[in-house]
Amino acid sequence: MAPPTAAELDDAIAQVLARLDRALPQFSGSFPAPSSERLIYPAIGNVEWTNGFWTGLMWLAWELTGAERYRSAAEQQVESFVERADRRVNVEHHDLGFLYTPSACAAWRLTGDTEARRAGLAAAELLLARFDPVSGVIQAWGDLNDPEQAGRMIIDCNLNLPLLYWATEETGDARFRTAAERHLDQASRYLVRPDASTFHTFHMDTRTGAPSHGTTHQGHSDDSCWARGQAWGIYGFALGHLHSGREDLVALAARLANYFLNRLPDDLVCRWDLIFTGGDAPRDTSAAAIAACGLLELVRHLPLSDPDRGLYARAAWGMTRALAAHLTPLEGSNGVLAEAVYHMPNQIGISECCIWGDYFYLEALVRMRRIWRPYW
Repeated sequence: MAPPTAAELDDAIAQVLARLDRALPQFSGSFPAPSSERLIYPAIGNVEWTNGFWTGLMWLAWELTGAERYRSAAEQQVESFVERADRRVNVEHHDLGFLYTPSACAAWRLTGDTEARRAGLAAAELLLARFDPVSGVIQAWGDLNDPEQAGRMIIDCNLNLPLLYWATEETGDARFRTAAERHLDQASRYLVRPDASTFHTFHMDTRTGAPSHGTTHQGHSDDSCWARGQAWGIYGFALGHLHSGREDLVALAARLANYFLNRLPDDLVCRWDLIFTGGDAPRDTSAAAIAACGLLELVRHLPLSDPDRGLYARAAWGMTRALAAHLTPLEGSNGVLAEAVYHMPNQIGISECCIWGDYFYLEALVRMRRIWRPYW
């Protein structure tokens, strides 16, 4: 399979930008909800764990085009992230990286916004506070004094750890990096099964530091492999190598990638859980978009001589091409990528748009079109 041509990528990017322009008037002062309803995102305030992805889309669009409308929208949204950090609005969870890395941290790097930097560092402190030194993990959700939530790590957190690495780079304070490294150690040891599939969540004993058991929260079952979780694993362990230089994390990301690719249907867009490889189980285009970004990041860190490097690149190209068939119609939607799944067990956002899927689809296109420094 040949790589996409510049013209092909430019056309795909134009398709996304047309959909962002359609939604921009609605979401300059507000944000899309995590998932759509009949392909329409409701407008919400800066209260959800997903708000950073819309602002990240604005920054990507601005980097691609230089158009002032995207920068202006992003800067207006970043102000609300500053306020959210100051007021601590819904920050009792580990998704602070999803919130602040593609919004405030990107703003600081791209425009030198010092208030955005301050908000990013405040978010990193809140994330660091969730690190338990006995079990070596960042608690995913809930009050830190809640024994029911203590010691629970989830695979999604791999994409929150770059916020901690960034904070160490910005401040020289090694506490952030140390916590990220320890969490990556525990994630690689306990979230990854021997066959390179992943648990969504794993529970540690915060009194002794001993491992307890793995479960799922959004997957089909405790012993299945939730597709989006596997995608977070591929991308997150590859990013772990980017920030730490640890070669074992490249090898681990490759093992997870092999498991993911071996369970794709013929059209290369995964089902919502990798226990399903065909049939009528809903697809999750958002998981496919994350995995494509993860594969492209993995390729960056493999030597040219690696025999699987070309396989991963071709898979990323093919998956991204396949996603173009799942764009929303130009009328009747304010999203980008249809047929995603938010939360199957809770019956939320099934075969809808999910804002992280929109973001990672455009990120994959940007990665293929130009030399791009990741926000993560």
